Amino acid sequence: MMREFTATRYVAPLREGGSLPGLVEADDLNTYVMKFTGAGQGRKTLVAEVICGQLARRLGFRVPGLVTLALDPVIGLGEPDTEVQGLLKNSGGTNLGMRFLPRALGFDPLAYAVDPAEAGRVVWFDALVNNVDRSWRNPNLLVWNGELWLIDHGASMIWHHSWRGAAAWAAKPYDATDHALAPFAPDLAAAAADLAPRVTGELLAEAAADVPDVWLTDEPGFDSPDAVRRAYVETLLERVPGLHERIALPDTATGPGSRTTGWITPEGAAR
Repeated sequence: MMREFTATRYVAPLREGGSLPGLVEADDLNTYVMKFTGAGQGRKTLVAEVICGQLARRLGFRVPGLVTLALDPVIGLGEPDTEVQGLLKNSGGTNLGMRFLPRALGFDPLAYAVDPAEAGRVVWFDALVNNVDRSWRNPNLLVWNGELWLIDHGASMIWHHSWRGAAAWAAKPYDATDHALAPFAPDLAAAAADLAPRVTGELLAEAAADVPDVWLTDEPGFDSPDAVRRAYVETLLERVPGLHERIALPDTATGPGSRTTGWITPEGAAR
């Protein structure tokens, strides 16, 4: 289960994100990127962050640690930015914190190579959760201590914005033609052989269990938070069989790709 802390100081807004996440300090003396329930996308963005982030961690991907952060709106009274003041005022209660990775760099495919095995795993995972926000325009990938980290899954599982169509989403193809890692010849078959058997109902239930009840309460069409969790589990589980065969890659992804992951040297080889 995710640990619970209290935000003690709002440090600065992070304007790279469309939902205006903020850098905050908490009572465990750590710094977090905080995502707010009062942001425009609402609580479902936070639900997606938790389920996808916790599932990714269980599958062996590197993702920042997640916690819940209690927020007292009074923390924003001294903020000069009226937009930030309004966001903090509307986000009292339970919010989401992601461990801040100091000195992490944004992923650049011209500077950092990804081997086909790792590229395939990331693309397969994004196809599973219908992540529409890992394009070359906005990779939502960081390089920290020389390794690739996955961040920002709030745009995933877009079917949960209309549960009536969720069942149909399970069988839909995934367009990875502009995926940030498509140029690295993702090995989807190997990724499916490794990951698909591990995505079980039990594993998905563990990830969904970390979503706070308050973000699932009063969901139209469901009588309890646990019923909503089961719907997430069932939809994702139905998407697994044959998923790699429904992923569309560009023709440029058929090349050999880099055999190693790491920074690209002036000579063109990853190290």
